[in-house]
Amino acid sequence: MTTKQDVLSLIEKNYPSLSSSARVIANYLQQHPLAIVSQTSAEIADNTNTSKATVSRFFRQLGYDSHQSAKQAQLALRESGVPIFTQGTSLDQTEQELKNLSLTFEGLRPETLNDISASLANASRVTLIGFRNAYPLALHFRQQLQQVRHSVRLLPQPGQTLGEDLQDILEDEVIVLLGFRRRTRQFKQIVDLLEGRSTVLITDPTGQIYNQQVSHVLLCHLGNESPFDSYAAPMSLISMLCNRVYACLGDEARKQTKEIASLYETLNELEP
Repeated sequence: MTTKQDVLSLIEKNYPSLSSSARVIANYLQQHPLAIVSQTSAEIADNTNTSKATVSRFFRQLGYDSHQSAKQAQLALRESGVPIFTQGTSLDQTEQELKNLSLTFEGLRPETLNDISASLANASRVTLIGFRNAYPLALHFRQQLQQVRHSVRLLPQPGQTLGEDLQDILEDEVIVLLGFRRRTRQFKQIVDLLEGRSTVLITDPTGQIYNQQVSHVLLCHLGNESPFDSYAAPMSLISMLCNRVYACLGDEARKQTKEIASLYETLNELEP
């Protein structure tokens, strides 16, 4: 049984070979995709004027053992990061964001945060690595850290390879890896190459597979209720870490921010 495609894609693929009653079910699920995970076989049968047996045959024709198997496959796809509906469209976005933030910050250990903050403040250099949806988070992290300390770099650079930069890792350098679900295949290779280094991984719960290969793991919750992941929690975590680094550096950080502010004025880069 395949779990790489969502149910709607398999309906479209198999539609020409479906019976007339199966097409009724297919049409219903295409118009009400949430029914795949929110309704029972009996409810789907009632809503399509078919029988439970017909619904069961329908899902078997798509390649699943049962409706329950199709439901689990659909939920697993969302867990892996595929944008599909698993709940209704009337979700309270504020409530979901607060839930993600709460779960994220409740799982953070003060001693771990203190260790990471001190490392980010005192390392000879900080390297931030992020691909795909993690890249803009790493870019923002770099911009914030550069406000308070020197020697912060972002990888990968556009259009460049990584070999030379990974070879250039310093002994007392801290590497921050940002990788969320639907990570690139190269991500695992990078984790393997950096094993034994001072590495912090910022990830969602699926990234815990790497927790034996990095120094620290910071888990962020992105939510599964809506089709698309929310990155409010990782951004908030980044803000907290940067504030902690600022506090660790004290006068050195204030001097850096003052000099940068002066350069903004000299270059006339910001609005008055």
